[in-house]
Amino acid sequence: MLFALLPLWLAAAFLAFSARPVVIAHRGASGTNPEHTFASYDRAMAMGADYIEQDLQMTSDSVLVVLHDPTLNRTARGDAADCTGRVIDHTLAQLRRCSAGQWFNERQPTLATPAFADARIPTLEELFQRYGARANYYIETKNPEDAPGMERRLLGLVRQYRLMPGEAPRGQVVVQSFSQRSLRLVHELASTLPLVQLLSEPIPRSALDSAFTEIARYADGVGPDRKLVDSAFVASAHAHCLAIHPYTVDDESDMRRLLALGVDGLFTNFADRLRALAPGAPAPMTPRCTR
Repeated sequence: MLFALLPLWLAAAFLAFSARPVVIAHRGASGTNPEHTFASYDRAMAMGADYIEQDLQMTSDSVLVVLHDPTLNRTARGDAADCTGRVIDHTLAQLRRCSAGQWFNERQPTLATPAFADARIPTLEELFQRYGARANYYIETKNPEDAPGMERRLLGLVRQYRLMPGEAPRGQVVVQSFSQRSLRLVHELASTLPLVQLLSEPIPRSALDSAFTEIARYADGVGPDRKLVDSAFVASAHAHCLAIHPYTVDDESDMRRLLALGVDGLFTNFADRLRALAPGAPAPMTPRCTR
């Protein structure tokens, strides 16, 4: 099984070149299962994804839960007092009473199953308990400015479950964020943990070098919107030893274009589609460059 092989080659993943880019399951297998649920992550791993992605929110009692939106309205169903409004205004006990999959049954009736309605919002610790070292985790600090202490709580759990570099292969846990401040704080607290700076806005070609020089001071890679990636972007990022993991790529023509440009991995809601285009186990890593 692919996950059993990953620790043998992931040590250099973020400063290296791979013949087969990594497959990052965006919120799990969220094209066919309710996002950020065990059903979604189980399916993604069965598809052969190299990483499963988690978006973090924090409850009012300071528990890290796995949910994309800062509010519950889109993906939670249940009593309005418990299952609507901002996540950070609710306790974990309240969230336990919400369905994390009924919304998917409502929106995707052809994929609906009664079991999805029983899905609950998982905590990050529950994911570590369920998958342990079998999985590789790609974790985003979401709106961290509204949840002070998120980074320290995340690192506490990574250390508790012995997933830090040195106890686990470097790259078993990757932290990403749109917040440069959040990533710099993680880098300050755990300098060996691979970090990825998410990018949503275009960078002028004339500014690529300076932008990537700055990002390389604290991060190991960039996660751009797929529309931002062209040959100049790839060449400049790689020249600064930065891996490139575009998001979110579901169309096969987009996958082919980005693979041809030489990206190092892709976020997708359909890990099986990407694996079909990039079959087999990843090739052994060789250093791309050193800083």
